[in-house]
Amino acid sequence: MHKIKLTIALLFLFTGFSFAQNADAIIGKYLLPNDLEVELFKQDGKYFGKIVGLNNYRDGETKDVKNWDSSKRNDPLLGKLIIKNLEFDAEEKIWVNGDMYGPDKGIQVNLEITEVKENDIVIVGSKFIMHKTMVWKRI
Repeated sequence: MHKIKLTIALLFLFTGFSFAQNADAIIGKYLLPNDLEVELFKQDGKYFGKIVGLNNYRDGETKDVKNWDSSKRNDPLLGKLIIKNLEFDAEEKIWVNGDMYGPDKGIQVNLEITEVKENDIVIVGSKFIMHKTMVWKRI
């Protein structure tokens, strides 16, 4: 009987941990696959991200040369706000309704963060019917 109680208690404990997702768990700095460093932060109940490190991005490129808006092509990449308006969906335990600007191609995509792990997050960017899943490493 004692083993059954212990098993049930452990089951509830591990189930609680696997479903628990703190809305602020995404806050921090990440290294993207293109070597940019982005810091995710919370402001007015939503989540945003800005470029905080370039790491010799595109062989030393420092300006937003691929921007679709030609008037912004001389804007510096460092400090640029590239993630806007992410919201935590408490029921689904994911971050949704965000927008992300991709300086690699100069395009805006819809953004979701679908999984948070200890050392990385899984993001999904989509535009029309196309989508791409990436893993960003926490730094």
